[in-house]
Amino acid sequence: MIIQSLLSEFEHEVANTRKLLKAVPEKDLGYKPSPVSWTMGELAQHIAIIYHWYAGTLTQDVYDMAADRLERGSPGDINATLDLFEKKVEEARAALKSLTEESLQDLWTMKIGDRTVLGPMPRGVVARGFLFNHIYHHRGEMIVYLRATGNRVPGLYGPTYEESMGSK
Repeated sequence: MIIQSLLSEFEHEVANTRKLLKAVPEKDLGYKPSPVSWTMGELAQHIAIIYHWYAGTLTQDVYDMAADRLERGSPGDINATLDLFEKKVEEARAALKSLTEESLQDLWTMKIGDRTVLGPMPRGVVARGFLFNHIYHHRGEMIVYLRATGNRVPGLYGPTYEESMGSK
């Protein structure tokens, strides 16, 4: 029951993430709202990369980010980021489908080399907090970046404010 619920949410939210990433214009990939912020291109790439983490998180008891190698491409190329996103979504979907209700209770730990940075905690908690919610958080940031640069924001959960004002 929980697995099916996670899969349904995953599919719905992948479609929303795709809409948002497709709204990122090439011309604004270098925009950053502050000196300590990522550029819009780096943020878009990070959103795509989170889907890469699903396989390590859902299929390994200890996920060592230092040992994980990923060809990212340039954050200045939105098409490369979209391609990365699509590939990683397929891998993430397969990892989610490999879960069992029982495996959601297995303890999971994230390390960077010898340093433990998260866990141990039940895999189901990690799926919600580290994977799903992490994407939602960064999508919210991306919406702010898009609005700050005067770009159109796609409606993810119904029409945006701008769309609803245009229909009156």
